[in-house]
Amino acid sequence: MKILYYDCFCGISGDMNLGALLDLGVNQKYLRQELSKLNLDAEYDLQIKKDIKKEIKGTRVDVILKNEKECHKRDHTHNHSHDHHHHHNHQKDKEQYFSTVHTEHTYHEHRNLKDIEHIIKTSGLNDRVKELSLNMFMKVAEAEAMIHGNSPYEVHFHEVGATDSIIDIVGAAVCLDYLKVDKIMSSSVQLGGGFVKCAHGIIPIPAPATVEILKGVPIKFGNVPFETTTPTGAAILAANVDKFTDMVHFSIGRTGYGIGHRDMEIPNILRVYLANEEKNEEIETQYILETNIDDMNPELYGYIEEKLFERGALDVFKTPISMKKGRSAIKLSILIDEGREKDILDIVFRETTSIGIRKYKVEKIMLQRDFVRVKTQYGDITIKNSYYQGEKVKYKPEYEDCRKIASEKNIPISSVYREVYKIIEEC
Repeated sequence: MKILYYDCFCGISGDMNLGALLDLGVNQKYLRQELSKLNLDAEYDLQIKKDIKKEIKGTRVDVILKNEKECHKRDHTHNHSHDHHHHHNHQKDKEQYFSTVHTEHTYHEHRNLKDIEHIIKTSGLNDRVKELSLNMFMKVAEAEAMIHGNSPYEVHFHEVGATDSIIDIVGAAVCLDYLKVDKIMSSSVQLGGGFVKCAHGIIPIPAPATVEILKGVPIKFGNVPFETTTPTGAAILAANVDKFTDMVHFSIGRTGYGIGHRDMEIPNILRVYLANEEKNEEIETQYILETNIDDMNPELYGYIEEKLFERGALDVFKTPISMKKGRSAIKLSILIDEGREKDILDIVFRETTSIGIRKYKVEKIMLQRDFVRVKTQYGDITIKNSYYQGEKVKYKPEYEDCRKIASEKNIPISSVYREVYKIIEEC
């Protein structure tokens, strides 16, 4: 399995993402060729060059707007919930705790989501690149809408709607499509700290849009007193990453470094890996939430279980136990992915008599699986195959398919199972 892994120890921004993916091996000529299909060439120049931070060599990307007099340098600072990055190295020491940005953007066209969708949909980009690009912009639009209390299509983007940010996001889609990986993963995301000066005054880092976009994503604060993850960078991760984890099991093939502009105590870079996962089992880190209940009506468990599954529980199971003083009770255990804890706690504390929950991390080891459809006299049914060391060791029909057919045909579900196993064994 081919994996792209984002190591966001110093966060992520749009330009650093482009630099990292180009450094990883995306063809520069191909990227320029694809971006030209947006028909925005008259508005910008794309500058790509090798650079070094803290003795680490990588690739630096600048989108230079043609109607600006100087380079549009974007260095992990931005204006409120946007991605326009300016930094002045002559800033006084007493002001260094604040990330300073310009508040006049008269040279930017403030596009809305419909404008951006039109640019992308009418371009010559392939369908997958269009889809990836639109998904990333929708993440930003939904976050802005939530913050400002309107709909995504009413939001007027500022810097994220400017040409440079369009290039960052569509460029990300082009690079991801070029790499054609099977899975995208990321570490927890460093957000930095401190405050940012903007048109609205002084606001804390991370900015509101970044927080909204990264809901449910594991994050870290405070490596440096600056912003390290921008809304564009957050949207790239939120829209494309299949799994966030700091525990990885793969062999590294290639490494790419995207160089940032600000000089920090830690390397201001985004590191990405192109890796291979060749295992017989898949290891997933998950959590179990657990509580002992001895004073609840047993009739309620069925309803509560349904609500837990609706909120994202992977499994719910009940174990009869004996508590102190010989009281009979039920241990309610709920298996969840990281990021689902709040929703599950909400159900348990509101719907059960529990007043406390235990939480612990577990590793689930699973066989590699695939799904195939087989034709039977009753209709098509999905079969799940499981493999160990390349050999198929288990197979079973999907219960929901069998249940649906048994109900529709008014036949015993056992007859459906027998028919499926007969067909599989004859193959």
